[in-house]
Amino acid sequence: MPKTIEFWFDFGSPTTYLAHTQLPKVAADTGARIHYMPMLLGGVFKATGNQSPVMVPAKGRWMGGDLARFARRYGVPFTFNPHFPINTLTLMRGAVGLQMRQPDAFMRYVDTMFRAMWIEPANLGDVAVLAATLTTAGFDAAAFQTLVGDAEIKAKLIANTEAAVARGVFGAPTCFVGDEMFFGQDRLDFVREAARAA
Repeated sequence: MPKTIEFWFDFGSPTTYLAHTQLPKVAADTGARIHYMPMLLGGVFKATGNQSPVMVPAKGRWMGGDLARFARRYGVPFTFNPHFPINTLTLMRGAVGLQMRQPDAFMRYVDTMFRAMWIEPANLGDVAVLAATLTTAGFDAAAFQTLVGDAEIKAKLIANTEAAVARGVFGAPTCFVGDEMFFGQDRLDFVREAARAA
């Protein structure tokens, strides 16, 4: 049975985008399967008393440079979204909904949202901008709005977020290999080692 790396994520986190770009390499190196776990980062912050690093001005300024350094190291595009922070509730409900109802479209949606957030940054908190982004990527924007309004989908995102907090998650990205938790995209070497040893 292939090893599993759980990847707890929210599109609103730039470090989570960077981790997303590297996880396929980790999977290839270790033979592991990546299991994407959508959660609402705002809910995690509220439950744990944590907050975004950019809420500390000095840390936010430093982090901007660090994100750019890692993007260069990884050889991936990155543009800080000028609309940050963006409320990702609808986006994460979409992730949960597609994972549950249209799993074949899930990774295309994930890639689309990360691109629109951190490569060609758009204001995904604007309903019209989100609809245009979805349509361009081949999704039915009207069907998406119905999906994210579904009570079962809303409840599942809440349950995911509560499960994350119960396991000790306090931010994104967070990975688990078995019961071992790793926080931050700069801990992927440890994730790789754990997956090899699992």
